[in-house]
Amino acid sequence: MKHLAAYLLLGLAGNTSPSADDVKGVLSSVGVDADDDRLSKLLEELEGKDINELIASGSQKLASVPSGGGGGGAPAAGGAAAASGGGAAAAEEAAPAKEEEKEESDEDMGFGLFD
Repeated sequence: MKHLAAYLLLGLAGNTSPSADDVKGVLSSVGVDADDDRLSKLLEELEGKDINELIASGSQKLASVPSGGGGGGAPAAGGAAAASGGGAAAAEEAAPAKEEEKEESDEDMGFGLFD
């Protein structure tokens, strides 16, 4: 991912066909080492292709991916607990779960673009 990000940054700067040395230069400027195998594979895959066309094609593919649903399980479980007389217990369990989610999101705040 870091190689692709550097490639895209070079493209935004006007370099329509960045070389391996160009990508390595961007990565080294932020203190990140390039993986030669992955970089050569990326450049091989992107050779002769217009990055704007690839992005447009990828956006069309993503638009066809179903992305809704999957969140209906938790309320159903809570409803089943309430029906069985465990409504108070379900409410107590829900509060710590929200607190844990907040803690996890705080840990992710230290990420870097090229990690």
